[in-house]
This record gives sequence, structure tokens and C-alpha cells, in this order.
Amino acid sequence: MTATGQAAYQYQPLCKPGQLICGTGQTAVITGWTVKGAIAKRLQSQEFAVIGQLYSPTRGISFLIRNLLANPHVRYLVVVNATKEDRNAGGCDCLLDFFRHGFEAGESDTGRRCWVVSSSIPGYVDFEIAESALEQLRQSMEWFEVKSISEAVHQVQALALQALRDNPKPWGAPLSFPQPPESAVTVLPGPRYGHRIEGKTIAQTWVKIIHRIKTMGTIRPTGYDGQWQELIDLMAIVTDEPAGFYFPEPNYLPCDRPFIEQYISHILDDAPDQEGIQYTYGQRLRSWFGQDQVEQVIQKLIIEIDSARAVMSLWDVRDHAADHSPPCLNHIWLRVTEGELSLTATFRSNDMFAAWPANTMGLRALQEHICSQIASRSPHKLNVGPLITVSQSAHIYDDCWENADQLIQNQYAKICAARDYADPAGSFGVSVQGSKILVEHLTPGAGEVVNCYCGTSASQLYRQISADCPVLQVEHALYLGTELQKAELATTTTFIYEQDKPLRRGSLPGESSPGRLP
Repeated sequence: MTATGQAAYQYQPLCKPGQLICGTGQTAVITGWTVKGAIAKRLQSQEFAVIGQLYSPTRGISFLIRNLLANPHVRYLVVVNATKEDRNAGGCDCLLDFFRHGFEAGESDTGRRCWVVSSSIPGYVDFEIAESALEQLRQSMEWFEVKSISEAVHQVQALALQALRDNPKPWGAPLSFPQPPESAVTVLPGPRYGHRIEGKTIAQTWVKIIHRIKTMGTIRPTGYDGQWQELIDLMAIVTDEPAGFYFPEPNYLPCDRPFIEQYISHILDDAPDQEGIQYTYGQRLRSWFGQDQVEQVIQKLIIEIDSARAVMSLWDVRDHAADHSPPCLNHIWLRVTEGELSLTATFRSNDMFAAWPANTMGLRALQEHICSQIASRSPHKLNVGPLITVSQSAHIYDDCWENADQLIQNQYAKICAARDYADPAGSFGVSVQGSKILVEHLTPGAGEVVNCYCGTSASQLYRQISADCPVLQVEHALYLGTELQKAELATTTTFIYEQDKPLRRGSLPGESSPGRLP
């Protein structure tokens, strides 16, 4: 008991304790995308039970509800539904709908049985949690929606005074329930550092990225009460994303067109300082350092179209401070090569499942903006070239593994089936000349011969070619090895070799026509 006679409670979270600020009061504060510390610094610990953020309705509400069930002394809920990010993500609205409208049995987007929040925004609660416990929670808590930090602080303080006066008792005993079964993770051997993935569209490239991480990524703790599967230094190249963006039908991306239309402004446009919001990428590019870096690179390339100095930085040395939330996107380079404007962006940390598609579409919009501005203000006529991201930590959080596995199962084989035989490294012509194998290396497009190889052994030739041309696409290299082996067989038998065709048997001495092997 406190000196006033009011009971003091200590919030004991079962899930994600490292992401929460815990107090001794009876009000839970859900801040959505607003930084939780911006509210905590204006309150005393006895005025609240817990303060935490809610980013995703499909990934966060179930954890939140488990914690509330384990802490029945919490009788009030204040939901800060304040930012544009909250409107886009829908987590706060979905949580409020849980208390307003309830839930029903159904399936998650991965087909797992769960409780589905009765809301226009998809939100899931683990089916392992008893229906009666969820209903008891809904009936036992008084909830409030607020639209600003100041309104949230005022509401929490008012509820603290109300609790001091009424001294409400816990609505029941603490409850805990089994966790859903974890997805099995199988990691195949492969390099941890330095991966290259290329695709025509953002959607296609994303599926390849998710497959690579889930296949070869190292499982590590995140520092946020969970795990992620990670590759280090992953370079993704998008070559032909159309204007206006390609969204597959049905859309398997973790974002849709309305969300992207809102998100693009976070990269293109400046934003005023706002309490509870650390920054936007656009703010870092447009005004953070006292310079409009986007305008700087436009002017730089107009004056010197071949410049290698069209660089923008989002990293601030003050970001090393422990209380800062540094940007994941750190640097952007623009470069013009043969009439194409390419953009390269580096991320220190990249959520490849939930964030990379939106990140990349925002960067593509920036690339298109810079390209059009150069074209409209100068005689330079440019095409939008490839978009490259380099993710130092390319990872998938453990609460997305199930979704990632389903994506791979549904989409990866289809993408691999849409094969592209154009290899930037060129092509190879293989022929048999007597007892020798002749290989000509041809340039893409024009087909000019740039190198010749001659030998009697397939292994000898593929070693020479791999040393001279180590960037061959994997399928192309495997194809070439198959053709060389066929050619070697033809030099030591009566088989006749023609590239891209099955071996056929030639005439033996005394035979009038080719026979067939049994």
C-alpha cells in the first residue's frame, strides 16, 4: 500500500518486456507509432501501469492482450491514435474495435486458426487464449481514444486521480495461456555476407529476397525480446519497376497502393518537428542538416551530369546517443551512366518482410522525381535506371516467419518459372571440331566474340571460363556445364553434338544410317 492507502501494483509483462515502460498505476497507455518516451517523460511512474507502442494489428495485438490478461489490476486503457502512421497501419483502430465490437473465430492470413477482431482492419489474437478470458477483459476495462500527446497525458493523470479516489480492485486473477507452436526453421549452408539478388519489379525481387533469407539466414536475437533471421550485406537490384508501381493481383505485398501514396511523402517531403515523432526520411533529406539535399543533387547533376558526388546522407553523428532512434536508411547515391539515372541506397538495418517493399517504392518515387527535375531544367534527357538497395542487416522478424514461409510456398516457384535467358555476362557458343571442344564467348545483344576456349575436357574448359567470367548467372553456368559435358562425350564416341539439342548417334563403320542406342 502507498502512503495514501492506495494499492501499488507492479506491471509484470509476459511478452516483449524490453519494449515496455512499466509503472505502478492502473492505466495502460498504447501509443501506436508515437514514441512512448515522449509520453513517459511527462508522467510519474505511479500514474500509469505500462506504456508501449503498437505498430501492427496482425503482429502486436495478441502480445498486448496476453500482457493485459496477466495484469488484471489494469482497469483503464488509453489509446493514442495520433499520427498518419497510425492511420496507415491501423493498429490502434483495430485494438479499439476489439473492445468496441469483439471478435470471432476464424483464420489468420497464413491459414492458422485464431480469433479475428471484428474490424475492417485485419487483427488476430492467438486461439490458445480462452474466449471467456477475452470477453472478461473486454467487459472489465474502461478505454479511451486520444489524438495527441497532451491529451493522453491529461487523460492518464485524470485516471490516476480517479483510481486514487475509487481504489478499483483487480478484475480477476492473473491469466496466462500456451503460446502457439513455433514455425520450424531449416537453415541451409551458404555465405552469411555479401548476397546479390536481381529482379525486374519490386514484387519479384522481394519474393527472391525472402526466399534467400529464409533459406540461408542466420537466426539471432534481436535485442527486442525476439529473434530474426538475418543475412549481412544483401544487395538487391530492381531493373524495370514501371511508373506508378506494379502491384500483383492478388496483391501479396505487405502494402497496397493507398498506403504507398501516403508513404511516398515521408521520403519526398519535408516535415516539421513534432513531439513524439523522431523524424521522417524526408525531413532528414530536406532540412535536418540545414540543406535541401534533394535539391543539391539535382543541381549537381544538372551542372555535371557525370558527377560521382551526388550523395545524400541521413546519418547524424548525434544518432550514436543511446536515447536516439537512428534512421535505418543512411545514405543515397545518384549516378548517371549511359543516359540512365540509377539510385543506390544503404540501410544499416532493414526489415525485409514488412518494410523493404514500401522503402523501395518510396526510393523509386524519389529517383523518378530527381530524374524528371533534371530533364525539365536542363538539356539532359535521362531514363530511370536500376534501383539498388544495400542492406547491412537484412532480416525477417520471428513473428513474420510463418507469413514468409507461406509467401515462398505460394509465389517463389512461379517467379522462378518466369525465366529470363538474358545474362549481362553474355552467351557462349559451343561446338565440336574433331577431337576438340570449341567455346566462343559472345557479348549480349551484338554477339561479338570476345574470347575463345579450346580443349578436350569439360572440366578443363569450365574452370577456365569460371575464372575469366565469375559473374555468370547460376542457371546459365549450370546450363554451360551440361553442354560442355555433352560435347566431351561426343568427342570420344560416335554421338553427334549440336548445342541445345539432345545428342544423336552417328554412323558406325559399315552402317548405312544412324542407329539408336538401346
